[in-house]
Amino acid sequence: MEKKASESLVVMTELVMPNDTNHLGNLMGGRLMYWMDIAAALSTMKHTETACVTASVDNISFESPIKLGNVVHIEAKLTRTFKTSMEVHIIVWGEDAMQKYRYKSNEAFMTFVSLDQNNKPQEISYNLIPESEEEKRLFDGALRRRQLRLILSGKMKPHDADELKALFMTP
Repeated sequence: MEKKASESLVVMTELVMPNDTNHLGNLMGGRLMYWMDIAAALSTMKHTETACVTASVDNISFESPIKLGNVVHIEAKLTRTFKTSMEVHIIVWGEDAMQKYRYKSNEAFMTFVSLDQNNKPQEISYNLIPESEEEKRLFDGALRRRQLRLILSGKMKPHDADELKALFMTP
């Protein structure tokens, strides 16, 4: 069975309130990561129709702070499914609603695992189908990102990472 990548899209919107900010009036990174995790979980559950849990979070790059009173838009969408895991791409936008100015705050990749009724990893029933050029680009890079994650976690030896080796080795 198959589902389109676009079918997994989740857009979550939050308003930055005083209890969400640090002493500089910026959204706290931990609060944003919490919201990102929720949006990514919803996206994976939408695709798999199962319970899903966070397995890993790649580097989260904070490009621009989001200020008190600004709006946060979190877009989460699957990039690729594997046997029991899947990768989600998250982009965060800040918006000054009064000035009508929207800006990119950060982005990240997260990996989630689909669970069965006993909370054990289970195979994902739906293959992901990328359609747009951006979805295809993210889909193609997902295997390399996965191999890098597995190497960094000690679950894969570098010499077994064929996709990564192909980037650096010439025939």
